[in-house]
Amino acid sequence: MTQQTWLTQEAYDRLRSELEYLTGTWRTEIATKIEAAREEGDLRENGGYHAAKEEQGKQEARIRQLMDLLRDARVGETSPAVSGEAGPGMIVEIRFPGEKETEKFLIGSREDHSTSIEVFSPASPLGGAVTGHKAGETVNYTLPNGRSAAVEIVAVSPYAG
Repeated sequence: MTQQTWLTQEAYDRLRSELEYLTGTWRTEIATKIEAAREEGDLRENGGYHAAKEEQGKQEARIRQLMDLLRDARVGETSPAVSGEAGPGMIVEIRFPGEKETEKFLIGSREDHSTSIEVFSPASPLGGAVTGHKAGETVNYTLPNGRSAAVEIVAVSPYAG
């Protein structure tokens, strides 16, 4: 099952530009680097060749990651879930038990750097716990250290940019 990712328009455009650069200009540049290094001779002791091949492998992995992310992205649309439910594209305001102050975060892709608000993936422990829940509900989730925590959902609203 593929998980759909919510992105702001700015994040989508930035990631799309990165993908276009990597699949166009960058691939041409790395092929030139590899060919030039190959012409230097013995490949077993050719540091430039091996460095270029390693860079190529890393960037090809990034290309696959971007292609998967952008293929399944919902851009600028809030969650189709019932109004008031936390989900991708929604700002969630929470309060931890015993605390007076609240915290807000966006449920979306960690690739989205176009917003000043903290972003939690729906696959993260907290993002997953609040997804599908409404204001006034308290949900429990498991912290990375294995302990359990509770959080009250104070408000849920669509991301407006």
